[in-house]
Amino acid sequence: MNKLMRDIKFINGEFYHIFNRGNNKRLIFTSQFDLCRFLQSMDEFNVRGPIGSIYAQSFKKDSLNSSTTKSQRLVDFVCYCLNPNHYHLLIKQLVNDGIREFMHKLGAGYTRYFNERYKLSGSLFQGRFKAIHIDSNDYLLHLSVYINLNNKVHKLSSSATKLSSSSWNEYIRPFKSNDFCKKDIILSQFQSISSYKEFACDALKTIRDRKDMEKSLELLLSS
Repeated sequence: MNKLMRDIKFINGEFYHIFNRGNNKRLIFTSQFDLCRFLQSMDEFNVRGPIGSIYAQSFKKDSLNSSTTKSQRLVDFVCYCLNPNHYHLLIKQLVNDGIREFMHKLGAGYTRYFNERYKLSGSLFQGRFKAIHIDSNDYLLHLSVYINLNNKVHKLSSSATKLSSSSWNEYIRPFKSNDFCKKDIILSQFQSISSYKEFACDALKTIRDRKDMEKSLELLLSS
């Protein structure tokens, strides 16, 4: 398990595990609309330069449909999960300082939305986002399972699962032109989607049995 790096230099073309939780473990998603807002923000803020406020814009609840071209994007999303009080992203940086610019926009924009919607103030997230460089293919593959099936790793209750979302359903369906995640980096290493599902099932069991990754990430999130 790689150590957490707070001041790492993000390199174009490299993969990173990005995560954070609510300040004092507070909920950051309290409704399906919050989840949709965060996911749409991931799409809208993934572009160079300022885009202005998106608070008044309409946010679709059914699916994501990225409007940014490859030349405009700051990062590529490989997979993600959003849980009631924390999130995980597996992303690749595309342009210089892309991750920092994207995460600043995402954190500030979603906090502004959340505080205005619920009449709150102050910090929503627990400090700066955390980042780990993915330095091996084996780590990349297992992390995709950890993130895609994070609700099962944490054994979330049925009520908590209703306030969570992940890219798992996108991974177990055929490729579509409007896929949000760049899942080919993972799925191209398997003969079929069924092969990845089998790998994910085995990896999930290993993660649950050993608990090493879960315990390490919980320690990092609470630090």
